Amino acid sequence: MHKSLLSASLVALALAAPLAQAHTAGDIIVRAGAITVNPDDDSSGVKVDRGPLAGTNLGGKATVGSDTQLGLNFAYMITDNLGIELLAASPFEHDVKIKGTALGAANNKLGTLKELPPTLSLVYYPLNAKSAFQPYVGAGINYTWIYDEHVGSEAAANGFSNFRASNSWGLAGEIGADYMLTDHIMINGQIRYIDINTTAYVDNNAVAGGTRAKVDVDVNPWVYMVGVGYKF
Repeated sequence: MHKSLLSASLVALALAAPLAQAHTAGDIIVRAGAITVNPDDDSSGVKVDRGPLAGTNLGGKATVGSDTQLGLNFAYMITDNLGIELLAASPFEHDVKIKGTALGAANNKLGTLKELPPTLSLVYYPLNAKSAFQPYVGAGINYTWIYDEHVGSEAAANGFSNFRASNSWGLAGEIGADYMLTDHIMINGQIRYIDINTTAYVDNNAVAGGTRAKVDVDVNPWVYMVGVGYKF
């Protein structure tokens, strides 16, 4: 009798307990967490494009360091399986180094720059809305705004000044997954690859008559984010 009553009670509780439903059309999803931009950079040789040494190829390469910041996702579900997503973040700050050239930056470090990489994507969720586990893939377009470039103090002492880099448009792809803990709360993980290309310039006043060097950099970072989300 007691076993039957207990079994009936458990069944009743199971039926009464809300199931963690995943995403459906019209849902708004906000995610937040730690996001790391890890450049998979490749650059042209450093070239002189202005001054008495214009046209000289100095060789070497430029590199861009990693950084971790607060990442934000905002998504709207168009259908149960298709959504539009915007990636945002607090500003990333990257060290920029020039290696293997005659420019002579102290410790190879030229300076730092900040960037914001808002990315708009169309995202596909293959599983139905009853699944608490929701993997997804997406593709979209990125605009990277680069600003607040400045040379380091040691590089400035070696004659470097007026460091700047161009903004970038590029494509982006992503894979990720949500796991619904409740009807509204989820944990999330995602990986992106973003096509970011920039041209950087710096003046070197240590050369007689002054000169300006430039380098084309394919930053092309892998972007990793883990966090939590809330569905409205």
